[in-house]
Parts: sequence; structure tokens; C-alpha cells
Amino acid sequence: MSDIREDAQALDAYSAVVSTIAAEVGPTVAAVTITDRQGRPRGAGSALIFTDEGFLLTNAHVVGRSPGGVAAFADGTTARFEVIGRDPLSDLAVIRSLGATPAPAKLGDADQLRVGQLVVAVGNPLGFSGSVTAGVVSALGRSMPVGDRQRARIIDDVIQTDAALNPGNSGGALAVAGSAVVGINTAVAGIGLGLAIPINTTSHQIIASLLNTGRVVRAYLGVATVPTPLPPSVAARTKRTQGVALINVEPNSPAARAGLREGDVILWAAGVDIDSSQDLQRLDARRGDRPAVADHRHPQRRDGRRHRGARGASSRVIVSGVSSRRSLTTTVASASASDAGGNARFGTATT
Repeated sequence: MSDIREDAQALDAYSAVVSTIAAEVGPTVAAVTITDRQGRPRGAGSALIFTDEGFLLTNAHVVGRSPGGVAAFADGTTARFEVIGRDPLSDLAVIRSLGATPAPAKLGDADQLRVGQLVVAVGNPLGFSGSVTAGVVSALGRSMPVGDRQRARIIDDVIQTDAALNPGNSGGALAVAGSAVVGINTAVAGIGLGLAIPINTTSHQIIASLLNTGRVVRAYLGVATVPTPLPPSVAARTKRTQGVALINVEPNSPAARAGLREGDVILWAAGVDIDSSQDLQRLDARRGDRPAVADHRHPQRRDGRRHRGARGASSRVIVSGVSSRRSLTTTVASASASDAGGNARFGTATT
């Protein structure tokens, strides 16, 4: 009998957490209808009120290229909204209500999440406003490819949850006990597998940029990369086993102007080991660096003569060029195309 009583108490505690989150976060999530310039409906989703000034956070894929739409709030009021800024490469967008809004949500820190932690998703799936589902954080540190018609990028540290998500949940809240919102629901990757953009330092920077300028300016190299194992000779010399190969270098990009070529393998950037495209994207941009190229394809021997090496092989160190706004310092070890090739199975990402 005592076991049954304890189970009932545990269930009640679980229910209390979920119902409290629903009651406190629910009013901060709006159902948004996206309209075109003629006011015709073109889509729907969710959005989170996050300031007292009527700004809401949602997904870039929810608003698309639309200039605005209509937001419906939990208290029964509606208001038109305008899109302030969107960033397809983080799948975040900021909109502003043209009318009064309920009190904003409390934002948490996704970096403090743990696998197995209780989370509650609040949104408007399939048009059912104010729907709540509960689950756990089933994985952390996931990566999700996003992009627009010209660019592609990997979003890092995506939250994976088994809380049920459906079309219309996009832009809604993922919250933890204490009613802090730690993620913006963004995708359904499969049955029992939903993804959310984390609320962390990076997303705060993106939101601030969208509020201030309506867009996000990123460091730009102009390369597409793929993870690749290093040739034995390069691995022995650098004490590394993997880097990222450049499978495409955009013409006239900072990378091209610095002398980077297809087939080069990036090992370090700004003093940080680079094992994946995500590593390259995580780097903070540096201002004011000047481009410089040091070509070590024919290093000096002790007697002052140059080692010529085998035909088609090279090793070089290149410091990347500078974009018009920002720069990254990149160290590259280059092997022959035959050494670096054959790894397209890993997929690509443009930085």
C-alpha cells in the first residue's frame, strides 16, 4: 500500500511541475498567422513574448519572407505584428506586436541542461492553441543543418527532446521546472524526436543583433568543408589525426584572397583545433587582422637548400584573409588532392 501511495505522490509532483509550467509559460506563447503583403494567410506557427516592449521570438522558417501577420494571445486578444529581423542561418526571427501583449517569458540557460531533465513544450500544433506536451531532454549537443538559397550552416548544441512536437509547434517554448524557457522548438526529426534551438550566449547575441540591425553579420571565409582523416605524413608532423578539407573555395572570397585552395585541410584556426565544420563556425570573429600568406611548400633544409618532396604533395601554413567586416585567423596543412579526397560521405557546410 505504501508503494502505491509513494507512486501517487511522485505522479502528483510530476503533474504539479508540468501544470505550473503550463500555467506560467502558456500565456507567453502566441499563435501567429503569417500573411503576405496583401494580407492573405501563408502559414502559421508559434512565437514567444520575451520583452515588455512587445517583441516576440520565433523561427525564421515560420516567418519566411513575409513582412508580418497576426498574433493571437492566450488572453483572447489579437494584434498585428511586423517582422523586425530574421536569420535563416540560426533559424531565429524577431517580430514586434503592434498591440499590447501579455507579460514576457523568463529566459533560461540551455547550457545548464542535463540529459534526462524534464522539459515541457508549449505551442500551437496543427492550430490547437496553447497545447502542452511533456518529456525529457533525450540528447544534447545535436547539430542541425539550416540555410537559405545561397548559404548553409550547422546550428550547434541543438536540444533533442521526446516531448511531442507537431507542425505549428515551431517558434514555441521549451521550458524547464521554474518556468524558464531554454529553447525555441524548431523541428520534428521523427516520431518521439523533436529539436529546439537553445537559449544560450550565442542565441542572445543573435537576438540582440536582430533587434538592433534586423540581421546577423558573421565572419566569412567563403569555403565549404568536410571532415577528413589526415595522411600519415601530415598526422606524424602535426600530432593530429583529423581536420576539415576544403571542397570548395568561393571565388574572390577572403579564403581565396588569402591563397586557400580546394584540397587544403584546416587543422587549426585562431589557435583552436579544428575537427569539424562546427568547430570553425564556433570561433569568435576577430577585427582588424591583416591578411598574410606564408608558403612552406618548399621548407629549408639544414644546408639551406629546399626540400622538393614528392610531386603533388605539399605542406603549407596560411593565415586567412579578411572580410570587409570581420576576419578569422586560420592555419592550414595542405596535402595532395589524392590524400584529402574521397570523404564526401560526411556531408558539407559552408562557413
